Amino acid sequence: MTAFLLTQDEIGLYSVSAVFGLAFGGLIPGYILAVREIFPAAEASWRIPAVMFAGALGMAGGGWLAGVIHDAYGFYAPAFIAGIAFNVVNLLLIGVLVPRHATPRVAMG
Repeated sequence: MTAFLLTQDEIGLYSVSAVFGLAFGGLIPGYILAVREIFPAAEASWRIPAVMFAGALGMAGGGWLAGVIHDAYGFYAPAFIAGIAFNVVNLLLIGVLVPRHATPRVAMG
């Protein structure tokens, strides 16, 4: 996201977008792996769609909010700053929740 703020030309925008897209492509499968790692397989039928739906709402809401901010200010820098701020909040939340998660115990046969 910060690289988008530093981009000044079209080639830079396309380059940053390509790198961002490649990294983003691993996000959705990562959701499924994280759910499977944390919760029992028997609950996957409802947990995975719930996580996917929440992720889709967040992605759609982020795109919509970026448009609202652009309309208010006339350029995208404030929207990217808001995106970075939301990511910092997410990282702080993860930093609080991950240490609280107990590692699942694997039964040795």
